[in-house]
Amino acid sequence: MATPVAGGYYPPVGFHFKVEFVSLGNDNDQRFQSVTGLNVEYDTESFKEGGENRFEHKLPVRTKYPDLSLKRGMLTNSAVIDWCIDALQNRSFSPVQVNVTLLNNEHNPITTWQFFNVWPKKWSVSDFNAQENSVVIETLDLCYNYFTINK
Repeated sequence: MATPVAGGYYPPVGFHFKVEFVSLGNDNDQRFQSVTGLNVEYDTESFKEGGENRFEHKLPVRTKYPDLSLKRGMLTNSAVIDWCIDALQNRSFSPVQVNVTLLNNEHNPITTWQFFNVWPKKWSVSDFNAQENSVVIETLDLCYNYFTINK
């Protein structure tokens, strides 16, 4: 729900959120710089009707979910990264639930996206460059079966 203010409602801001790996990680593992991949779409199948040349019928087939991509400053002590490394190096996959929650200015949840059967597909670290003064950023690309939205 939008925040009520004088003269109408304003949509929520996109920079106040948290990411929770259910039963994994600690408070630091909830802080991310960006989250992408919060979308879903249908694959479609086209059918041509005999005698109808103006259009094709498009019917929904199955849903497609892109990878969930999370970015943050690299942590040197992280249960989430240990989970990723265990999967990527030892091929020991332990799917978890991940919640991405958009928060209001009082830190209360506005909307939560719940991702199910999440597993790490890719972990990458930004380039090191002695000529730049920048923070090392790690990126997690996560696969999942589906998500639900709770308002």
